Amino acid sequence: MNTNESLAFIGLGSMGAPMARNLLGVFPQLVVYNRNPERATPLVQAGASLAASPAQAVQPGGVVVTMVANDAALKEVTLGAQGFAPTLGAGGLHISMSTVSPETSRLLAQEHARHGSLFVSAPVFGRPEAAAAKKLWIVQSGDAGAKARAEPVLRALGQGIHDFGEEPGAANVVKLSGNFVILSAVEAMGEALALAEKNGVDRNALAAFWGETIFGCPIYQNYSKLLAQRQYEPAGFKLELGLKDVRLVREVAEHATLPMPLVDLLHERLLTSLAKGRGGIDWTGIELVTAEAGGLR
Repeated sequence: MNTNESLAFIGLGSMGAPMARNLLGVFPQLVVYNRNPERATPLVQAGASLAASPAQAVQPGGVVVTMVANDAALKEVTLGAQGFAPTLGAGGLHISMSTVSPETSRLLAQEHARHGSLFVSAPVFGRPEAAAAKKLWIVQSGDAGAKARAEPVLRALGQGIHDFGEEPGAANVVKLSGNFVILSAVEAMGEALALAEKNGVDRNALAAFWGETIFGCPIYQNYSKLLAQRQYEPAGFKLELGLKDVRLVREVAEHATLPMPLVDLLHERLLTSLAKGRGGIDWTGIELVTAEAGGLR
């Protein structure tokens, strides 16, 4: 993709806004759209153009990136009454970076093919601070030619791209699997920190030990600190969105006839947290359920 071409970016939430800003530095003709236009103000002030609808954001045969909250929002901006799919048309490319079900990606790939467009699924691993620093890890799947065209866009957003073939939903399965592993680690750390606290061991000292020795990796280094200090606000990834992802994992597992008992436990933790009014805090806040059960809160 030529950097002088117009590029559209749809979805300016906590992840989308820093991603769009990074693209603006490479693609000065960036056009943005967000359901709440006020979220676009900083980008417009920096030089981006603001569209009034998803359909008006794209150019025929152009490229559009979507980073929206869920499957329903993605289908609406793509296929809804003001969706961009018909306008994108022949020669267009849709790069979907949201965490959605593999079935939604397969549906969109089919619908875009009807209009002569291509589709790449490219969900990301990383929190807002990683998005701002261009440190996202990107997983992708889709048509080989489409991925080649998408590469300059993805290179401007992340530190690495990992390919999982041409099946449109494959990257979404990888993303959901990864989120399941992350939240499983969060649950395990939360329980271990509670065990330490009830036995007089400092939570912060234990978290530091993990990150410096046997679990010297970003998930334990970053998440254990959040858990130890209970830094659940502002949310880097809202608990209610975590529940959405776990529900998707359960759906994919059920479709594959695969029992996943740990997913059921995580679903219970998230649903309990939501019932307690914690949907807006960080998803690491599931630890509070363990703390309360152990009499630590």
